Amino acid sequence: MTTIDTKAAITVVLPEAFDERWSRLPGIQVDGRHITIDPAEYFFRFESNTWLVADWELVKSQLLDAEETTESAVEQLALDFIKAHAASTSDAARVLSTAYEVYAYLFRDEHLASLGLPQITAEHLRMLREAATLMALNKVEMDGHISNVGPCWFFPAATSVVFDLDDEMGGMLDEVYHGGWFNEHRRIESIKAHAALGGRLVHGCQSVPDQSGGVVAPYGASMTAFRDDLAAFKSGWIEQVYVHRVSPAA
Repeated sequence: MTTIDTKAAITVVLPEAFDERWSRLPGIQVDGRHITIDPAEYFFRFESNTWLVADWELVKSQLLDAEETTESAVEQLALDFIKAHAASTSDAARVLSTAYEVYAYLFRDEHLASLGLPQITAEHLRMLREAATLMALNKVEMDGHISNVGPCWFFPAATSVVFDLDDEMGGMLDEVYHGGWFNEHRRIESIKAHAALGGRLVHGCQSVPDQSGGVVAPYGASMTAFRDDLAAFKSGWIEQVYVHRVSPAA
């Protein structure tokens, strides 16, 4: 296995200032739009420093408006696009910048009116954009092995620490994140947008209480091995995230 340099900091400047409370989690510092991540402190597991990405502007111009047909489903459109345009990068800042664009698109305010969850606000969508952007550094290999795991894998735990959410709201936000509001139109949107991150969004969980998180995985990755690897590590690391809560949930 290639040795990964965990001493080199990951730094990025994003279009939107992130909540400075992300700094409550180990290994991450937020100063407005500037984010610095110390891989050795931030990740529970960091075995790969390469990711598959495609240019977001190309996704917007060539894929977002593409229509599936009886011969080519939306998943095939995304797979063909990834094969043609995605490339491996070791630039984590590029991954985060691409992810920000993906989630600014997927979690845009115009969807609130049709969400059917009046307790979810534009502020909650901002939380989703930030957490999902950081989640993009997680990684699953083609054989299903989970090579990178950061605290945003455990979405309700991470957001409860950063945004002081109680368990009920943290769970509700998780539902919105992993598909509770994805009707078919939104699902198709998600598949297309995630081509910019080289794969599709997959989840280890079936519902909120399970809290098994998610990752953008390459098409063809073994989901059986993914499930088994996740089951082996998740509970202990979830507790390590919750330990950083500043105050008990009200």
